[in-house]
Amino acid sequence: MCRSSSSIAACAVAAAALAASAVESPSPAQASAGQSLFTIGSDVASPHRGVLLLHAVPGSNRVLARVGTRTVFGTPTRLAVVGVAGDWLAVISPALGNGVRGYVHRAKVRLVHDPFSLEVDRSLRRLTVWRMGLRLRVFRVAIGAPATPTPSGRFSITDKLSNFSPSVYGCCVLALSGRQTHLPRGWSGGDRLAIHAGRGVGGSVSAGCLRAAEGDMRYLMSRLPLGTQVVIHP
Repeated sequence: MCRSSSSIAACAVAAAALAASAVESPSPAQASAGQSLFTIGSDVASPHRGVLLLHAVPGSNRVLARVGTRTVFGTPTRLAVVGVAGDWLAVISPALGNGVRGYVHRAKVRLVHDPFSLEVDRSLRRLTVWRMGLRLRVFRVAIGAPATPTPSGRFSITDKLSNFSPSVYGCCVLALSGRQTHLPRGWSGGDRLAIHAGRGVGGSVSAGCLRAAEGDMRYLMSRLPLGTQVVIHP
């Protein structure tokens, strides 16, 4: 992906520790026994106005990042909520490093529930679309090559882009909050992760992004809201 900014790693340890103790974000349904809670979706936060501060821990004056109402691609900012600590929400943002969570006060954002989530199994090269605990669709994807593996973790969809450098990314792109930490030598396309159309589906061939068939990408583009969580397993 292009137009990326540097990851912010300051206070990552403190944020990660708080995130581990935060309660899973509330939702209107419960996952069935043995099913991960993220499969029923999650809340998504939208800044009210101006600049939203992402704090290192709830109530702290230490700020990890500042985000506006629009992303670098011009899309409305939507932040996946992954935890709750009192009146503070733990969120995912591309302004933070992989695995780092920022905290926003509930009064500073609007919340809606997103019933969708994506689950990616790298070992099987398989993507599953979930909606409120129901498996809607499963299809094959390409993953990163051995030297440039797709990072695992919990990310979110930040942008939905059509005809964005189609010779490279195909018909459409779902930009993700995560970043590739093992870029190929000489790579000039930025470090943002994405799911996009392309060749090699089912293989281990990319610079870190996930690739899907064009028909599958159009399906994802038409259904998934901004802020949808994407959980990538090893």
